[in-house]
Amino acid sequence: MRVISGELGGRKLVAPAGDTTRPTTDKVRQAVFNSLGSMGVIEGAVVADLYAGSGALGIEALSRGAERCIFVERDRAALHALRENISALGLGERASVHATDVMAWVPAMRNVDIAFIDPPYAFDAWANLLPLVDVGMVVAEADDPVEAPEGWEVARSKRYGRTWVTVLERLA
Repeated sequence: MRVISGELGGRKLVAPAGDTTRPTTDKVRQAVFNSLGSMGVIEGAVVADLYAGSGALGIEALSRGAERCIFVERDRAALHALRENISALGLGERASVHATDVMAWVPAMRNVDIAFIDPPYAFDAWANLLPLVDVGMVVAEADDPVEAPEGWEVARSKRYGRTWVTVLERLA
C-alpha cells in the first residue's frame, strides 16, 4: 500500500495486521481522489478519517493538499499502524488521532469539511451514523451503495470491484 499522489506520492504505508479493518485499495483511493480533485474540494480542507485503519484515506487527503486530518480509530493494531504512518511521513503537525469509538466521537466533531467513512466489513449502522455527521460531504466506502438519509443527497455512487464508494452531500 502506498500514497498515490501529491507531496507524499509513492511513499509506502504500513497496514494493520489481521482482518478487522478493510484497507482501501490503491485503485479505489486513486479514483476517489481524482474525482474529489476535479471537484476542487480537497485543497485546504479539514478532513476526518473515521474508522481510519492505516490512515490511508486521510493521509492521501493530506498529501493532496488538505490542511489537516482528524483520524478516529479504536482497534489497537490499526492505531499502531496509523501512528507509525503519521510519524514516518512527518505528518504530526497536521494530524490528530483519537483512539475511540466513531459513534461515540462523531457528535463532538466540529469544523470538518469532508468525512471519509470506511467502516469494518458488515457495518450496518449507516442510518444511525450519518445523521450524527455534521459536515458538508461524506465519502462512504461499503459493500453496497450507501443510501442518503434525510438532509443528504447522493452526489455520486460507483462500484470498484467489491467496494462501493458513495459521495453524499448535505442539503442546505
